[in-house]
Amino acid sequence: MKKRVGFKTLGCRLNQFETDALASRFAGLGYEVVEDSKDTDVFIVNTCTVTNQSDQKSRYVVNHALNHGHKGMLIITGCMANHHKEQLEKRYPNAYVVDNQQKSAIPQLVEAHFNQEIIPSNTYEGGVFSYAPAGETFHTRSMIKIQDGCDNFCSFCIIPKVRGRAVSRSVDAILENIKQVVAFGYKEVVITGVNISRYQHDGVNFSQLLRHIVDMDLDFRLRISSIEPDSFDDEFFELMQHPKITPHLHLCLQSASESVLLQMRRMYTYKLYKRMVARLREVDPRFNITTDIIVGFPGESEADFEKSVTAIKDLDFGHVHTFKYSKREDTRAARMNNGVPEGEKTRRSEIIRKVALENKRAYRKRFIGCHQVVLIETITDDWSKGYGEYYVPVKVNEPLLKNKFYTVLITHLDEEQGEPILVGELVK
Repeated sequence: MKKRVGFKTLGCRLNQFETDALASRFAGLGYEVVEDSKDTDVFIVNTCTVTNQSDQKSRYVVNHALNHGHKGMLIITGCMANHHKEQLEKRYPNAYVVDNQQKSAIPQLVEAHFNQEIIPSNTYEGGVFSYAPAGETFHTRSMIKIQDGCDNFCSFCIIPKVRGRAVSRSVDAILENIKQVVAFGYKEVVITGVNISRYQHDGVNFSQLLRHIVDMDLDFRLRISSIEPDSFDDEFFELMQHPKITPHLHLCLQSASESVLLQMRRMYTYKLYKRMVARLREVDPRFNITTDIIVGFPGESEADFEKSVTAIKDLDFGHVHTFKYSKREDTRAARMNNGVPEGEKTRRSEIIRKVALENKRAYRKRFIGCHQVVLIETITDDWSKGYGEYYVPVKVNEPLLKNKFYTVLITHLDEEQGEPILVGELVK
């Protein structure tokens, strides 16, 4: 009987990429791969530690598995494993706590465990780019890791501590990875990393890497994962018009107050951010720009907060992830005074969410009467759902084929589930 390995992934797309690569490797070794801990011989929790809430969610997943009878091998990995390694080892003495640098060697650790060749997990050679291309994943699109780590050291962020300094993968390795996953049958690839706009390898920057990718003589659609609003060059904006690159960027803002951005030690101004948005909308007036907003950063005044509210309305964001500031030890912001009360953070986040939802609804209504090329991800007996090129969810009321592109005429917006989703008819 096949051994079963289960996964639970929290946090960013980079974690998702690494889980997919591990899952594919286990499938190749003959394991049955599932997305929960039930009846598994191995359960791997790929954690996040970006906020206190992320830590709580990660601990909940581990505790839930143990409280519901998981008796097999338990592996805790990801950024929380780097940030709280000693605490986790003390709290879960029977678990293996594997840091990000050794994460790629988890299949070796598991095989050694079952072969009774137990040696400490940190003796395995891992490496942040030591993941084989994933042939079988939990997602329709394939993620391609181009970079890891960060050198920005924003005052609120723990990521440089748990992911390390910025490193970039070679161009040849990235192109070979894309070639392999397209051969596996993936129609869409997503380039991801911790701070991908700072990609730099052997004199090749991010824009030049994009040029190498779109020049590949292969049929696929390219998405760019979450990206920092650095000062992009002209080639970058030119590439945003390329037919292979989808018109969507998750461009992290965090705050529209110049004084708050300065205290956050962000590498841009709001004035620069607005110019970037304007250039992207020159490329395509419906270019989908989504973002992150932090509310309640130490010293954020009501006037600072109102600037973020105004920015959401003015910049026509397609979606906004809202975070209440979470104090992280070992960061500069943890030592700042003038903390915002928790109740006030909650009030501000609710205002942001309300305004953002109104924006999302208005933005998505602009697609009614237009065509979208949709990659189907979910199917039932009655309907299919996927994402169009603008990374907006689209539903079609008939069963279609998964991992296939369809041209859909958008007819209306469905808001029955609280989330506005485009609904359309198949163009035959």
